[in-house]
Amino acid sequence: MQKSISILDKDYSRWISELSSRYRRSQIKAAVKVNGEMLRFYWELGRDIVEMHIEERWGDNVIKTLSIDLQREIPDAHCFSRTNLYYIRNFYLLYSQHTTIIPQLEGQFVPQSEGQILQQSVAISESHSQLIDRFFADLFSVPWGHHKLLMDKCQNNPQKAFFFVHQTVQNGWSRNMLLNFLDTDLYERQGKALTNFERTLPNESSELAKELTKDPYNFAFTGITGKYNEHLLKDKLLNNITQFLVELGTGFAYVGKEYRLQIGDTENFIDLLFYNLNLSCYVVIEVKIGKFEFADAGQLGGYVVSCNHLLRKEGRDNPTIGLLICKEKDSLVAQYALEASSQPLGISEYELAKLYPEKVEGTIPTIEELEQKLGDRIKNLED
Repeated sequence: MQKSISILDKDYSRWISELSSRYRRSQIKAAVKVNGEMLRFYWELGRDIVEMHIEERWGDNVIKTLSIDLQREIPDAHCFSRTNLYYIRNFYLLYSQHTTIIPQLEGQFVPQSEGQILQQSVAISESHSQLIDRFFADLFSVPWGHHKLLMDKCQNNPQKAFFFVHQTVQNGWSRNMLLNFLDTDLYERQGKALTNFERTLPNESSELAKELTKDPYNFAFTGITGKYNEHLLKDKLLNNITQFLVELGTGFAYVGKEYRLQIGDTENFIDLLFYNLNLSCYVVIEVKIGKFEFADAGQLGGYVVSCNHLLRKEGRDNPTIGLLICKEKDSLVAQYALEASSQPLGISEYELAKLYPEKVEGTIPTIEELEQKLGDRIKNLED
């Protein structure tokens, strides 16, 4: 007699759950692979359109003709509309520019012998090949809808477009998330804080730490438009912790506000303490609503040292980083302060909601002004 399996059997239920998870993972992998193959086809088609100079050879209407012919030859395909073919052409035009500006390593080495010349030439070739491979791996991992948005927003800026391609891959951004970050000038702000990381951090982590900074930080999500103090600003930041973490960037985990450190006989309180999972280190953030002063860097450096002694675990955590976010800074004063500190510090500004200028005469009229002009025109017609 065949033994029936109880639906409550734990091993059977666990197996069903595992099969479900494996199937979903395989669906995701299949979708990524299909997307990658389609984008590779788009790249090659765009290359053909550009390199064959088809509009010069067959006239200005050749894209329209090509659309009709491809849809007739491949009726089950829905990607050959005239508009999409223009996007495909622009896809190649935009990103092929990036392949020509990927940093070359030639000239960075000064060989001393023929043997070194050969070894370094191989290293240069391999490094450049790896950069190209990573470029295409990221490029073909992003959905086509994202690429169309990037082509619309970054028409003549391949560096900016690929920056957002890489960010999308790293962070798994939806199209709406990508659009949001395109509207916040992230490319212009990313990695722009003044820091001393290159001097105070190991080479392998200094560049990554630098790229995690912004200048200015966009705190418009706090909704502050009137007078405020530091206490209110910090409360608003934490009341909107999800948006705050998004603005800080990938890998930040919130640890605490006014975080207490007992240093000798003195209690000290860090404004905001985070842990960055990518860097494996604590990040001390001090928020100042005024202009940066030398004393601010001294205080922040003291908190960084204290965290290294009291919180950092040897072998698990990397050196603590300090970030001071102020309303205003004199770049020269900030640079001198960073040079004077032996601790890894960064200094940035923040912005709240952008203010709009008062109406200038001759710009867009008000409703009342439009009604007045319309009334005057009707009166003139009646007269």
